[in-house]
This record gives sequence, C-alpha cells and structure tokens, in this order.
Amino acid sequence: MADKYGPIFTIRVGGRKNLIVSNSDMARECFTVNDKVFAARPKMTAFEILGYNYAIFTFTTYGACWRNLRKMAILEVLSHHKIEMNSHVVLSEVKTAMKDSYNNSNKKSMVVTEMDKWFGEISLNVLFRLVVGKRFTGYSEENERIRKAFRSFVDFAASFMIGDAIPWLRWLDLDGGEKAMKKTAKELDGYVQTWLDEHRRSRNHGAERDYMDALISNIDQGFDTYDVDTLIKASFLTLILAGTDTPVVTSTWALSLLLNNRRALSKVVNELDSKIGTKRTVVETDLKNLIYLQAVVKETLRLYPPLVLGVPHEATEDCVVGGYYIPAGTQLWTNIWKIQRDSTLYLDPLEFRPERFLTTHKDIDLKSQHFELIPFGAGRRMCPGKSFGLQMVQLTLANVLHGFDIVTVDGKPVDMAESVGLSNAKANPLKVILTPRLSAEAYA
Repeated sequence: MADKYGPIFTIRVGGRKNLIVSNSDMARECFTVNDKVFAARPKMTAFEILGYNYAIFTFTTYGACWRNLRKMAILEVLSHHKIEMNSHVVLSEVKTAMKDSYNNSNKKSMVVTEMDKWFGEISLNVLFRLVVGKRFTGYSEENERIRKAFRSFVDFAASFMIGDAIPWLRWLDLDGGEKAMKKTAKELDGYVQTWLDEHRRSRNHGAERDYMDALISNIDQGFDTYDVDTLIKASFLTLILAGTDTPVVTSTWALSLLLNNRRALSKVVNELDSKIGTKRTVVETDLKNLIYLQAVVKETLRLYPPLVLGVPHEATEDCVVGGYYIPAGTQLWTNIWKIQRDSTLYLDPLEFRPERFLTTHKDIDLKSQHFELIPFGAGRRMCPGKSFGLQMVQLTLANVLHGFDIVTVDGKPVDMAESVGLSNAKANPLKVILTPRLSAEAYA
C-alpha cells in the first residue's frame, strides 16, 4: 500500500481513521514537531483487559501516571547505572545456559538445540531475577502454564478485535476473543498477586532485593483511579512481558541471518577469537570492542524490527503532517519495516550487509535520533528498555557464537518466514547443532 499510495496515507477500519507513515521524513515530523500530539495511546480492548484497564505504562494514557511509572522503571532497572550494576545477572544466566549445553553435549560432541527456547530461558530468568528476585527454572506443569499465559498475552495484544473497529458490536464478542483475554488476564493476575504477597511477607523480615520491592517502597498510594496493588502488578508485567520477548526475537533473527550468510558469521567468530581468546566467555566490558558484532545487531534490527508497525499512537488534537490535515482521534502507525528497507536510504536494502554500519552508515546509532533506523520507536514514547535489550542481545549472541560452532540440523538454509503477531518473530523454530569450541575451563 505504501508503494502504491506513498509515504503517508490513511485507511479507515470500521469507525477508526488510521494514519500510516512509511518514510523517515514523515516519521520525523510525527515524533518531533507533533510528538506531544501523538503521545497518547488508542483505547483498545486488549490494552484494557490485559493491561489492568490501561495501567501498564506501555498502554496507559499520556500524563502523570505514565510519567511516574516510566520514571520508576528507568531508575530501578533501565538506567545506564542499573544496567551496569545488573550485568552480572545477564552474564550468570548466559553462562548457565552455555554450561548446560556443554554438559548436554558430553563436553566434546554436539547437541541439538531449539534456539528460540534457549534464548527465551535466558531472558525469562534474567527478568525474573531482576523483578522478583528468583530464577524461573524448570518445566513443571505450573511453569508451563505461566509460559503459556505470557505467550497468550503477547498474541492477544496484537490481535484484531471487531469491537475496536465497530464499538457497538463489542458486547457480542463475536469471535470469543474478549472472553479468552479475560481468562488469560485473570490467570496472569493470580500469579502476579502471589508474587506480590510473597514480597510483602518477606519485607516484614527486612528483605529488599528487587524491582517489586522497589515498587512496594515507592508506590504508597494509588493515582489516576488505580489502587496501589494494580499499579505494582501492572509495572511488573510491563517489564516481564516487554523485556523477555523482544531480545529473544532479535537474537533468533540475528543467528538465522548469520547462518544464511556464512561469510558474515566467520567475520563475527574471528573478531570474537581475536578479542576474547578461547579460554573465557564474553563479558559486558568486551562489547565496546566487538565492532562487527554491533553492526550485525544493527543490521538485524533494520531488517527485522521487533515491532514492524510499532505500538499505535493516537492524535489528541488536530495537527498537520506532511501538509495534510490530521483530525484528533486518528490512530498513527509507523511502518518501521518499510522505513528501514527504503532504497533511497540503503543500498540493496533487502540484503543482509552489516558492513554498511561500518562504512556508509557508521554514524547512525540506535538512540532513535536517526529516523532511518528506529526499531525501538521514537519520540517521548519510544521504548525505555532499548539499552537493556541491546545488552541482552549482544551478550547472549556474542557468547553463543564464541562458545559453539553452529550449523542447522538439516544442513539447509534457515527458513526466514515471519509470523503474524505483535512481535516480528520467526514463523518456525530455529533448530541447530551446537558443538563446543572453547577450552573446558571456559564453560566451568
């Protein structure tokens, strides 16, 4: 549609007008000149039911509640200082995963691994340790239900609801989507309430160790019609759900691209060997020296942004974009996938070429100031966890590439089909063979 109608056009879905911007100039105008106008989120069934009536700050209305919750998340988990302080948690979980794979390979042979799950366990354990102070381990029946509930949340958040397009039909719940959402929301709330109660009991004995403790300490009264428990539980879910899915998706795409581009894979491995050696794993302070790896991650995020259309925004008042009048209430969708594959910005935009970020595009960073590369969104509502997510992806990817020789199970190129959903995940699992390549002490 962008090829046919241009970089800015509107479509109407039911009673809602939607503005689609598909080039960097239009995106820049939306998130600089009109940034405050588009700082609101639209009212959507999924955000209401799954997000504690919009209390999750990714979905909440722009205002004091959003500012307070976002500020707390940044100060306690997502600031540069906190990321540095908590890097040992990421390293610990990466090292545990590598050690398990090494042991499962009988310390010298190969082991078949589904990398989506491998990356997923690392992310989930890291976030649980930071947020609730314990690992999320094992495949018990209870843990499988929790995993399924988290997965359902992400899937529902991206689903199309008839009632959002035609509000007067919502009460019929024609496809049963709202009923299913309420079931998932109730299930997740039960788990989070249990962890909250456990933290309140432990705090009575003087224990304070994680983000949920910080929330209990700092949220002593409700605001914007939300009570204290709702705000704490919503903040908890924001970090767990946003922080686990995106790093997994990006890491999986990066590894898939490298497996299909063996020359680039060799360059990454050679860089790791020359900078790190073969007797230890990669640590956080090494990342600044892994220039080619950083370029690989940038190129992965360019080709496969975590959210191809971003999170929707809504105009709170009339404005002008690209010379066109945009009325209040219009939903804004940023066609990130299209922007980052623009042939006027990138030579051979469909090709995987990390070298472009070492040469022609070396000055472009991931701070959402260069609108030709905005995988984390832009403006005041861009993703506050981008630095944390990048650290997770770079550390995990660097260590698995350094620690193992990796080939696909069937020896064929990786299927790069994309799934449909909120996150731009692969349609099919990535199954590979891992063969240890470092000295034994590196996995100890």
